[in-house]
Amino acid sequence: MSIPFRLIEQNEEAKNLVIVLPGTGYTTQAPLLHFTTGLFYTKGFDVLHINYTFSSQEISDLSEIDFAKGVQVAIDNAIKNKTYSNCYVVAKSIGTIALSYLLENTMLKDVKVVWLTPLLQRDDVFNTMVNSDNKGICIIGDKDSCFIVERFEKLKNNPNLILKVVEGGNHSLELDGEPIKSIEVLKHIISDIDEF
Repeated sequence: MSIPFRLIEQNEEAKNLVIVLPGTGYTTQAPLLHFTTGLFYTKGFDVLHINYTFSSQEISDLSEIDFAKGVQVAIDNAIKNKTYSNCYVVAKSIGTIALSYLLENTMLKDVKVVWLTPLLQRDDVFNTMVNSDNKGICIIGDKDSCFIVERFEKLKNNPNLILKVVEGGNHSLELDGEPIKSIEVLKHIISDIDEF
């Protein structure tokens, strides 16, 4: 499986990298990831977009391991001639599945992680978040079908994880029928990522 990617590089050689793993229907061009890209780029990071696109049928046929391996190969190909001393990974929705497996890679052992709407119903994602030594921030809406109160409460036991709940937030971290308020929410989320 070959996964397309795009490396947005600084004019000068950068020592900082952010890897962006989008959702299935939530691409790197969608608001959260678009502004996250801008945020990191203005801080001097190279930005690596992993641009997988899967149909819902392909997703159900796809093994998590193959998906994660495909993402790893794309990352390796994108940065094969580069050396970064500081790395972040931003993962949204299905991207959190790949992230769960990628964090086992020694190359990523010190990365800082932004979990956007993680798939908490999945044991692989949940267990990785509960046990992760990586510094991380998790942002999820309480109206997201992936928000499971008991599991979210257990995440509070991981001292490496900052947890944020968007009241009324859906799986896109927007408020249904409230476009203006959703922009305010987006602003707060980008500020939280900025502070992290």
